[in-house]
Amino acid sequence: MTACGTRNIGPPLINLVRLKGVPILRQLHLEERLLRTSLDNWCIINDGTDDPTVVMGISGKPVELLEIDSVIRDEIPVIRRFTGGGTVIVDNGTIFVTFICNKDAVPGLQSYPRPIMSWSSLVYRKVFQGIGEFSLRENDYVLGNHKFGGNAQSIIKNRWVHHTSFLWDYEISNMGYLKLPKRAPEYRQARSHLEFMCRMKDYIPRSNFISRTIDAVGSHFLVRSMELEAIMYNSGTKFKPSSRLLRKQELEEAKFDSQTSIAVSQSLQM
Repeated sequence: MTACGTRNIGPPLINLVRLKGVPILRQLHLEERLLRTSLDNWCIINDGTDDPTVVMGISGKPVELLEIDSVIRDEIPVIRRFTGGGTVIVDNGTIFVTFICNKDAVPGLQSYPRPIMSWSSLVYRKVFQGIGEFSLRENDYVLGNHKFGGNAQSIIKNRWVHHTSFLWDYEISNMGYLKLPKRAPEYRQARSHLEFMCRMKDYIPRSNFISRTIDAVGSHFLVRSMELEAIMYNSGTKFKPSSRLLRKQELEEAKFDSQTSIAVSQSLQM
């Protein structure tokens, strides 16, 4: 067979980037740039982010999701990311894992939210084999009936990104910055944040989770390690990220608009 008639045999190539303590906004900017300007497949693992930060989905409304007074008082950064999904507060106890892939990277996988979610659960099923009772419940990763991983996605014409915030540990006090969402998974059954979630550290050492994740990725891809610096220096494409930090004024205005709306509604009912 001639060279032009040969076909690639074997798993697709994926670039693995391991980070530690990179600020979540910088990570989100990197992810979106790789999604929109790269033609390669990527897996990014970021082991923690230094400062407690609230991250909302692209359509999230602060007044519905956050205890705004507490967030402003304690100067907690609030980011609106470029993907959908729910709201999380992340810190050094959070481990982030992201897949950025071409539409045809996984044979037979349709680039729609549910199939991508189901595929990712197969990856993590390998990670948690023999550890707890892992499953995908609606859009969450759970151990038993308790959530430990939240997911978000963005799908464009020929590529998709699927990223997860894993709660290896969390500060109880930080959960006070989040309201109970109006739209919650059915299995939550109106449980508080503390009743609803669990800590991965009660099930698996941190380093083991990361190494097992890399091994699981290697069962689907040919893994090539890359350094962050190499990615940054090799990119000459102009790119403007859409994930951004919300200003204090925006949070204050959201609260004011909500209070005004409530007052008007109450006056009309009198």
